[in-house]
Amino acid sequence: MFADLEIDQIAANPDQPRKFFDEAKHQELKGSIEENGLLQPVVVRPIEGGETPYMLIAGERRWRACKAAGLNVIPSKVIKDASEERAYVLSIAENVGREDMTIMEEAGAYADLRAAGWSPAKIAKQFGKTETHIKWRLGLLTLREEVSKMVDKGEIKPNLAWHIAQLNPGNQMVAASRYVRGDFDSEAEAQHFANALKMMEQQTSLTNEKAPSAEETEKRKKQKAKAKDGLGKAEEVLLPLLEELAEKKPEDLAVILGDDLTRHIKVVGKLYSQVQLVRNLLSKAQGIQRAMAEEFNKKALEVQQEAAKEKQEAKNDPKPEAQPKPVAKRAAAKPAAKPSGAARTQNRAAAGSASKTTPARKAPAQKKAEPTAEAAKKAEPATAK
Repeated sequence: MFADLEIDQIAANPDQPRKFFDEAKHQELKGSIEENGLLQPVVVRPIEGGETPYMLIAGERRWRACKAAGLNVIPSKVIKDASEERAYVLSIAENVGREDMTIMEEAGAYADLRAAGWSPAKIAKQFGKTETHIKWRLGLLTLREEVSKMVDKGEIKPNLAWHIAQLNPGNQMVAASRYVRGDFDSEAEAQHFANALKMMEQQTSLTNEKAPSAEETEKRKKQKAKAKDGLGKAEEVLLPLLEELAEKKPEDLAVILGDDLTRHIKVVGKLYSQVQLVRNLLSKAQGIQRAMAEEFNKKALEVQQEAAKEKQEAKNDPKPEAQPKPVAKRAAAKPAAKPSGAARTQNRAAAGSASKTTPARKAPAQKKAEPTAEAAKKAEPATAK
């Protein structure tokens, strides 16, 4: 049923899959409505017990532009007995083909239907998409918020975004930021880098590979020299030949090559096929090499941060150093007290008379006071005896 409804009787759908509305296009549509009126009606459904009697199913951008243009009445198509799910499906169908619906909005809309029990095949059939398209869009929902914004802005294309979405959040940011700042010559190179990062996440052999043996090292050197020599020959012979042919006109080549023209086409076709294959392999190898470098730098940074942390902790909570014992006390034994004459006799008897030892010189423990002349005089007779 079609009807002209008061614009204030219609409310926006809070579950509208599209959240972003381009301001420039909004102003453009507003101007068109002011000039020509609304050419395509909005789609609404009745709401019982709501603040407004109708809710939008499709056409929110037109509804917004009509309000901005000052219209009081808006042409509407009223769909009765439409369930919330049916209304949501119609809303997606109305928006999913529009270029101003962002990729992440589309993915979110499919996810809502998936949560409602729809299979990717059913979603694909409903909206005229392939099942692969639906699955790839659903795969984007694992992107971290910063990367999702890059995708919505068009800085990262959907194909590359899907490969980035397979990574953990940290590596997602690494791959996305490096692509956006122009570290790669093509989207394919960025994709190979993302795939290599995924390999690094799934296995540790790339970073924890044991050191090659002497034989393996020598073998790698020979392989590298052979590849370098072959590439040098290609640069010296093949490239100049192709450059020379590229400078000719088709009519000249038809005369110059004559009967060999067909053979040249076959040979160049084979070369082109092999070059494309090898270039793709080299690009993947470059992605692995870059991923290994990224992982190495990450590990090196972790080591530096750990060392800085330990240094800071030691600075904040210094441990008291153990005081070293004086060298003299460790090296020299404590002098024993001089035994009495009787004790010396007993000790010598116990040790045996055969092992006579020279008495050790007494080490003065303290400096004694000089004897007085009178004491010395008294001691003389005893010494004489």
